[in-house]
Amino acid sequence: MNVLTNQEWWKGGVIYQIYPRSFMDSKGDGIGDLPGITSKLEYVASLGVDGIWLSPFFTSPMKDFGYDVSDYRNVDPMFGSLDDFKALIEKAHALGLRVTIDQVISHTSDAHPWFTESRKNKDNSKADWYVWADPKPDGTPPNNWLSIFGGSAWTFESRRQQYYLHNFLTSQPDLNFHNPDVQQAQLDNMRFWLDLGVDGFRLDTVNFYFHDLQLRDNPPLPAGAAKTYGAPATNPYTWQRHVYDLSQPENLDFLKALRALLDEYPGTTTVGEIGDDHPLERMAEYCSGGDKLHMAYTFDLLNKPNSAEHIRSVIQNFNAVAQEAWPCWALSNHDVVRSATRWGENEGPGYPRVALAMLMSLRGSVCLYQGEELGLPEAEVPFERIQDPYGLPFWPEFKGRDGCRTPMVWTSGEQGGFSSNEPWLPVDPAHLPYAVAEQDADTSSMLNAVRRFIHWRQQQHALKRGALELLDAPSGLLSWIRNDESQTLLAVFNMTGQTQHYSLPCTVKAVLDGHGFEALLHDQVLELPPYQAFFAEID
Repeated sequence: MNVLTNQEWWKGGVIYQIYPRSFMDSKGDGIGDLPGITSKLEYVASLGVDGIWLSPFFTSPMKDFGYDVSDYRNVDPMFGSLDDFKALIEKAHALGLRVTIDQVISHTSDAHPWFTESRKNKDNSKADWYVWADPKPDGTPPNNWLSIFGGSAWTFESRRQQYYLHNFLTSQPDLNFHNPDVQQAQLDNMRFWLDLGVDGFRLDTVNFYFHDLQLRDNPPLPAGAAKTYGAPATNPYTWQRHVYDLSQPENLDFLKALRALLDEYPGTTTVGEIGDDHPLERMAEYCSGGDKLHMAYTFDLLNKPNSAEHIRSVIQNFNAVAQEAWPCWALSNHDVVRSATRWGENEGPGYPRVALAMLMSLRGSVCLYQGEELGLPEAEVPFERIQDPYGLPFWPEFKGRDGCRTPMVWTSGEQGGFSSNEPWLPVDPAHLPYAVAEQDADTSSMLNAVRRFIHWRQQQHALKRGALELLDAPSGLLSWIRNDESQTLLAVFNMTGQTQHYSLPCTVKAVLDGHGFEALLHDQVLELPPYQAFFAEID
């Protein structure tokens, strides 16, 4: 079915994430832009993916590189213009690619006109559009809430003699979603982009919209409890249970209003980013009933553990808690160390390939981060070139997010073919052998292997929409059955560098090929070489 006529294109789809600053620079100023993205859409389409997700390109002071929006309805000049965005959508759709964009609606930049007005005094038209609170009698912040980026989540504003809330940088004040006018303003902003033809939204920090009106202190994390939020353990933010500063019950009604808006535009979708002490419970809640989010993702596969046992436990927990939700899985994105390093640094060169095949065989949709199809490792960024405001206060234990945000490498030449000038983040010389031009010409490359697998996967109905039954398997192996009304399929993955043997628990009807992996089957005993996968239709 053509992707642009499939109203549920997102369900089981593969979405390619583009970080605009680092994808392709068309102007030669060292910063990627929308025309640069448009010029590379044929490449994206060649992967066989269903659509793209664009990280923020809106008008912004760029203190958090676009996640601090000062105009929700315009393109920052460094990325181009609204006409450039319209041209991008037109070309993407012509190539059969859907276009989803980030929406960062829990907070704005402090340069947004709403905040400029709100901070003036307590009786202006936007006075209640942000989260303001009086100091304690001793002048200290209203409670113990912390910013993910370090320190208190409260900053004092002398004009109002009050504190304002910011879950991130001090320059990212949180909006007050308890105000219906704020909710409507953000829904109207999203309608603007839907009218321009976007096919959906990735919702940044979707569980951060509401706060506890009583401003109660968060309790400490109990001794010995696991730190589940997607932040480094060295960050004091992980030392609290986030009971009152996020994931409030009022969020459910707003998500219903958002879904009602999306339902006016058939074929559009939402995927929510959930960072929470109980992420799977939130996913189940936010995707329930068919009247809130279409999809959601957590940080379960974006963390450090990489063993088959860990992945199996993630699947088991999901099946136990959030089975009815539709997940959108990822191994890498713009906020975490690239999976080829985070999971694969102690593995062989075949590991990233089998890891992606495993990811794309889970029940759910998939986000593939730019460069992941090349097997790019995390880049080394010298301290003096660090740009990420998250990295500086926690250096060196946590180096921030720059290592996963360095420019895409198109060629092995100067600046990796990304720009004609010095880019905003340095191109790691270690990335050059992974360049698209180098891998294009090599039929055995990671790039061509990923292309081959995605195109093959698109033909397997059970892998796109089917249920998942997890099977027992020896250590180092993952095994499950995917089945729908037209296909029952067995998938087995060797996540180790040693040959593994596995007595199949079911009768094979037909061994599948075309996916690019190798295995041997002898009388229902499977021999899987290192970092290989096996797929078969079963009775």
